[in-house]
Amino acid sequence: MSTEVYQSPADTSFDIHEEQRASPGKTPIQILHEYGTKNGNLPVYVMEKAEGEAHQPSFVFSVTIGDVSCTGQGPSKKAAKHQAAEAALNSLNIDAGIVNVAGKSADSNGVAAETNNHPNSVGILQELALQRGWRLPEYSILMEAGPPHKREFTVTCRMESLSEKAVGNSKKAAKKAAAEKMVAKLQSLSGCSEITWTPKPSVRFENLRNSAAEKMSSLRRSPLSIPNTDYIQMMLDLSKEQGFEVTYFDIDELTVNGQYQCLAELSTSPVTVCHGTGISCSNAHNDAAHSALQYIKIMASSK
Repeated sequence: MSTEVYQSPADTSFDIHEEQRASPGKTPIQILHEYGTKNGNLPVYVMEKAEGEAHQPSFVFSVTIGDVSCTGQGPSKKAAKHQAAEAALNSLNIDAGIVNVAGKSADSNGVAAETNNHPNSVGILQELALQRGWRLPEYSILMEAGPPHKREFTVTCRMESLSEKAVGNSKKAAKKAAAEKMVAKLQSLSGCSEITWTPKPSVRFENLRNSAAEKMSSLRRSPLSIPNTDYIQMMLDLSKEQGFEVTYFDIDELTVNGQYQCLAELSTSPVTVCHGTGISCSNAHNDAAHSALQYIKIMASSK
């Protein structure tokens, strides 16, 4: 198992390190977003792969901005996104002087622009994340189906603890539809068109360690070695009691033994990612939940 913490104008070539020195604290993701906002093409990130062993995960993200599409790989989602953003900046050959020109357009809520009188849902989510300090929305391709001339893509959009899924005849269309559903969910949770919803504070391991609630107390006493135990349900009950979210990501590649693989991500602070394998997807989910429960049990019991 592993733990992942989310935590010059005269020159026409773009040096990302030079730009970061000129704008301390700016990351490739932020610089690319500023460029995209200025030019009306916000970058969209998609998790293409999650693979590797539990102790050494590897993530692959693609970023699309206008007609440019690049990929990046890293040991965490954040690192992979940064690699993809840096590759896009190099590909675009951006002049650092242009990047710093203010040019945001916003709707009346100050969260996103509209293009041709149609709300840009992908942009709305990007702006919300950057303005409010949330993690950037993540788009993952869950499935590709259909014959070559009539492909169908299923994409999930994740925003903090929320998740929405949509289908489209292209990756772009599916991403857009998923983003639209996420905006609608945020508006529904806010009770109006203006998005006022805020994510729950992250659950820190100190809170779990100090918890005397029923499910946590039961976890401390449980051996976690009883055959045929539904660890997915056990994890669900615990997450509801303690106030964190659990998301399962299927890994396309099978293990060397031909087993399915899965990652269970817990919205704790720091974020926790645990690996599982099994003879089926559901078995892999159950194994990942088991690994996560073992990790929480160790962390919540240590002093």
